[in-house]
Amino acid sequence: MLGLFWLEQSTFCLIQGSFNKMSSAAPQGHNWTSPQPAAGEEGEDPVEQMISRTGCIAFHHAVMECMAEHHDWRKCQAQVKAFRDCVNQYQKNRLEELRRGQKPVPTDG
Repeated sequence: MLGLFWLEQSTFCLIQGSFNKMSSAAPQGHNWTSPQPAAGEEGEDPVEQMISRTGCIAFHHAVMECMAEHHDWRKCQAQVKAFRDCVNQYQKNRLEELRRGQKPVPTDG
């Protein structure tokens, strides 16, 4: 499964696989488990939930579709830029809300 993970404020990285594949010498992470969806239900990816809250989910899906089609991130730069611009705008708005002491306003994706 292809996932999107934040590395720094406005930089992101597409990775494939799990964190356990990174190194066998690395210490084991936590042993927390997420509640499993009931039979027939599909749980939503927590990364997608986070992106949905930004209002940028359509841009994220465009990147994922492009990657699935081309298997080469270099061919998806327009989609990546649009997604990055959306997230940067969300972060700018969120920072301004925090500076003013306001509660965040939910966005419609």
